[in-house]
Amino acid sequence: MARLRFGAFLAPHHPIGENPVLQFRRDLKFVEHIDDLGFDEFWCGEHHSSGWEMIASPEMFLAVAGERTKRIKLGTGVISLPYHHPYNVAQRMVQLDHMTAGRAIFGSGPGALPSDAHTLGIDPMVQRDRQDEAIGIIRRLFKGERVTHKTDWYTLQDAALQLLPVQEDMEFVVASQISPSGMTLAGKYGIGIISLGSMSEQGLLSLPTQWGFAEAAAQKNGTTVDRKQWRVLLSWHIAETREKAREEARHGLMRWHNEYIVGTLQRPGAEPFSSPDDAVDKTAFVDGAASVIGTPDDLVAMIKSVYEKSGGFGCVVGFVHDWANPENTMSSWDMVARYVVPQVNGYVTKLRESQKFLIENRTVFERANQAVMAKIMENSAAAEALKVTASPRFAAASAAVPKFGDAKARAK
Repeated sequence: MARLRFGAFLAPHHPIGENPVLQFRRDLKFVEHIDDLGFDEFWCGEHHSSGWEMIASPEMFLAVAGERTKRIKLGTGVISLPYHHPYNVAQRMVQLDHMTAGRAIFGSGPGALPSDAHTLGIDPMVQRDRQDEAIGIIRRLFKGERVTHKTDWYTLQDAALQLLPVQEDMEFVVASQISPSGMTLAGKYGIGIISLGSMSEQGLLSLPTQWGFAEAAAQKNGTTVDRKQWRVLLSWHIAETREKAREEARHGLMRWHNEYIVGTLQRPGAEPFSSPDDAVDKTAFVDGAASVIGTPDDLVAMIKSVYEKSGGFGCVVGFVHDWANPENTMSSWDMVARYVVPQVNGYVTKLRESQKFLIENRTVFERANQAVMAKIMENSAAAEALKVTASPRFAAASAAVPKFGDAKARAK
């Protein structure tokens, strides 16, 4: 299994009722936290309605996050291109790239919430075509071209960017749900993909077919798509034990599903959970579950399973939610960095091999003890000192271990 990158996707999905100022601040602290933990990417979205998803400008949020982080890549997840003039989007992404010293990833989509498109008076039937057209224009602008182009929703007249991105080739990524449109667009332009539909059982099962759409479109348009630039979204809450993870996530998970997914979005086919335990059972402990509520080992098993079934991808992106309280949420991501990432990517494999080799070849290394003893016995003073020395050779870690037997003898 190839090594994977790890990232986080913040829509956000924040329950209504908390102070938005504090929620924004906590989101920024989260980005700092996962940057310190070594995560590779952070994504945040654009939404204008629903109450729960309150970042209206991912570029603005990421510019602040860029000042508080050191190395993590920062992706717009996503800019809804039909809502904007493509020249303005290009300008903002260039500025973000400069302000983050070349760490920006340009993620785009057609717009996820019908209420957003309604607010702006946009016909949902034209949104995907507009995204396609805008990507083509923005790619030309990023190459330094001067563009004249007129449509029924924007005009460009001798338009050229006065400043190009810091990155020679800023990565373009499109969002994909279960329909083939996102994957087809990625194949058309030979760009990256973030699969957001994989948080459902249906989405996980469709991943191999989805990649086929991208490859078919790439072949048709003379481009290539790279699985390393395919990001798959999963949801999890991790703790030391399954019981602890369950207890930490159960109430928040139920509220998120019942109030937002069912009550607000009214997602077709979604039924409310009857209790917090019902929420956990149906989310993480049924056949084909697309979420993990459990231990690091549970998440490792899930990632490996999805990787195998999909045929391979380049980045695991965790969905950031408020199932648990802020402290336990931070701890969950900490455990992923400490235990899941090194296990999946094999960072501890050679350490285990080294330990196993030492244990299994103990008799070979006893010759070193014999050599030390021989040298000691050649010197009468050293031999005399040996009588009051616990061991002629010992690891530094064992030097502080108390001699309980000797202590008991002295006590008598």
